[in-house]
Amino acid sequence: MTDKLSRAEQAREFGFETRQLHAGQRPDPNTGARAVPIFQTTSYVFEDPESAAAYFNLQEYGNTYSRIMNPTVAVFEERVANLEGGAGAVAFASGIAAQAAALFTLLQPGDHVVSSSALYGGTVNQLKHLLRKMSVELTWVDPDDPGAWREAVRPNTKAFFGETIGNPSGNVLDIETVAAIAHEHELPLIVDNTFATPYLCRPIEWGADIVIHSATKFIGGHGTSIGGVVVEAGTFDWSNGRFPVVADASPAYHGLRFHETFGMYGYLMKLRAETLRDLGGALSPFNAFLFLQGLETLSLRMDRHVENARAVAAFLDSHELASNVTYPGLPGNKYRPLVDKYLPRGAGAVFSFDCAGGRAGGQGLIGGLTLWSHLANVGDAKSLVIHPASTTHRQLGDEELRAAGVGPGTVRLSVGTESVEDLIWDLEQGFARVAATTGAASDAPSGAPSAAKGGEKVETA
Repeated sequence: MTDKLSRAEQAREFGFETRQLHAGQRPDPNTGARAVPIFQTTSYVFEDPESAAAYFNLQEYGNTYSRIMNPTVAVFEERVANLEGGAGAVAFASGIAAQAAALFTLLQPGDHVVSSSALYGGTVNQLKHLLRKMSVELTWVDPDDPGAWREAVRPNTKAFFGETIGNPSGNVLDIETVAAIAHEHELPLIVDNTFATPYLCRPIEWGADIVIHSATKFIGGHGTSIGGVVVEAGTFDWSNGRFPVVADASPAYHGLRFHETFGMYGYLMKLRAETLRDLGGALSPFNAFLFLQGLETLSLRMDRHVENARAVAAFLDSHELASNVTYPGLPGNKYRPLVDKYLPRGAGAVFSFDCAGGRAGGQGLIGGLTLWSHLANVGDAKSLVIHPASTTHRQLGDEELRAAGVGPGTVRLSVGTESVEDLIWDLEQGFARVAATTGAASDAPSGAPSAAKGGEKVETA
């Protein structure tokens, strides 16, 4: 009976909502616990000296030390990989650590990376400064121009990098086209899929080779934990002669050739056994447990995030004190055809707009809000707001800001799951303050409760 059930389960293609609850885990065989246990341990007792040696030689798979692997973290890794359609995943202590590790694993001094210029400010800083320290060259390209990607390729180019939905400019990457160009030159495409999540877009299905998430954002959804994860498709040929770091004999493992030995898992094994081991950015078991709680409701939350974001974007698009609303799901947005192709469930819930009054207007709007939380994060169930030019993108120069789609009055929103009428009501209060402090005309009088349900106002702590 058990064998029949196992065969039936293997033949069944479970839906996304089922897999976000069950992938990578069965009830604990020792206790029957339905929830994933938190294995809060640094290390593990070995069966015998021979097994211990085999684990450390990568001849057998087993738990050795929680900096490298942990049973709770392993469930999180397998579940994200399952939802993304990847061969496997490796989790890290933050999204930026995951990103650095993904690049570090395939690069060596003298290499070259081609990257979209429309990226999160922290990613821009990491690529610009970390790669320089590694003696790796970097070329920024307009992500919307296929020719720019192709023309930027050099003999020493080792990867393309982009975001599914750009932060905060709202551009949508033409994943299939960019992946095809990368593969023409035998290069992997790395995609940060944080804003879309695997519920709204799965880049691997469109040709991406490596997918990165800041789990801190929508995967967690609760704003309590920081973490990241790297997923690999398992289809890229790391032995094509361009990637000696992955394919050649590793001095750290007595000449082991990772891709030859582990095949489709070669890159992931090197990412775990060398990069994670040596850089040490391990995800804690407790944070992995919390991310698993977030994954269980991912589809439900993302549907509501998208629904609210559409309504807020439409409100801003018609407001006289707002311009350049970058929500790619708006009718008439230049990225709408790519949204329809890659993000048919919706264009996420993070976007920006330019507030009248420039820097003073953007900061004044935020100062007039009570329901939206002013902080440097996105992806919470709560709605969040920030002024990028003075915070997340503060280290960028004017030219870099323009390339990233950030102006002096740009305000970034992360639309949460509250009652959308209340979110719009609060924005009206912010615009009333902008009108009062900058002299700009506003059609939203101070204290106007017109967008709230029943006209009631919201009081917040």
